[in-house]
Amino acid sequence: MIQASLLQLLKAQFRLDWQGIHGLPHWARVRANGLRLARINGANARVVELFAFLHDSQRRNDDYDPLHGHRAGDFARDLGAEYLGVSAGELETLIEACRYHSDGLQSSDVTVGTCWDADRLDLGRVGLLPDPELLCTEAALDPILMQAAYYRSLHRF
Repeated sequence: MIQASLLQLLKAQFRLDWQGIHGLPHWARVRANGLRLARINGANARVVELFAFLHDSQRRNDDYDPLHGHRAGDFARDLGAEYLGVSAGELETLIEACRYHSDGLQSSDVTVGTCWDADRLDLGRVGLLPDPELLCTEAALDPILMQAAYYRSLHRF
């Protein structure tokens, strides 16, 4: 569960539209996608949940911002493992997931891959279908799960 204090901090420092394409509704859908995937594939649900709320939190615009993931990773490091309620190893996984989430990479680490898949499954909000070639986990390739995530992304809930 995301701490209220973290959510308040994110809202206070977020530079974009809180309800926009990279704001809270997107983060909530990424969380939902990620937790569904984690239940199937055993990914670390706490890291996945934190990723959902941090990965786009340092964006400076809704368009091209190639360093936003690196800034999000640095932000997670600055917050620290204790504040985020994770171990040092979990923090490192979270930082990696945030830093490289929009670089089009794949990961064999189930937690990092789940984070990236959870985000990629929400591309319908910007008019894109997720590319199965860029999904990292078998769970994300399930047609029913993909269709449900795409539907949620279009309807913004």
